[in-house]
Order: sequence, then C-alpha cells, then structure tokens
Amino acid sequence: METSGYVDWPDYRVDILRRRNRVTARSGSMVLADSTHGLIVDEQDHGLVVYFPRADVCVELGTSERHSVCPFKGTATYWSVPGSDGTDVAWSYETPYPEVALLAGHIAFYQDRVQVEIGIAERVVRGAPAK
Repeated sequence: METSGYVDWPDYRVDILRRRNRVTARSGSMVLADSTHGLIVDEQDHGLVVYFPRADVCVELGTSERHSVCPFKGTATYWSVPGSDGTDVAWSYETPYPEVALLAGHIAFYQDRVQVEIGIAERVVRGAPAK
C-alpha cells in the first residue's frame, strides 16, 4: 500500500467543499451526472474539480484498465462512457487516503472532455411570508 504524501508534505492543501449548487456533467446532449450534493475540490497547484456522488451519475460508466497514484488522494480508477471510443472521461478514488476520505463514493469528470457546469443553489428560506 502506498504511503500518503502528507507524511512528507503535511502542509499540502486539498480542500474539499460540500455544495448544494446543482452540478451537471454532459457529453453532447447526454447527461452523465446531475447532483445537488457535489464536492468542489480545491487542490494546491491544480484547478477546481467537481466530484459527483456515485448515486448521482446517470449512466453506467465502464472501468478502464488504467490506474494511477496521487500522493495526496490515493489510487485513481478511470472510467469511460460505454459505446464511445474508450477514452477515459472520469476518475475516482475508491479508497482515498484518510485526509481526503470525503472523496470515497464520488466520481470526477475531465473538464476538457466533458462539459461540467455549476449552477446556483436554490435558496431555502424558512418562515418567510409567501408572496
């Protein structure tokens, strides 16, 4: 088993933010994922990435033979859209390191291969008078 990079770099930042904003991932007109329970991952030296709960992925993704290891998140599994050319469009960390345990059960999509959109969260106001 790999050792977490946090052992050697304890100040490295991978901030995980829970959001209620509607997030969607599309390939052309096909909705791949749609959620109001996404995670926004802000990793040092990387761009923002949206992770979708696996339950909110709308298509059956095919697993890839490819794997890689991130020193701060763990071993990545890659995913493709069935019926496509087999290009990986997403990845997940099935057993992430404890420091990023929230990533378990979530899938992220490549933003240069899939259109990922973050919408505005619906505002819930309790006790406000009806208009």
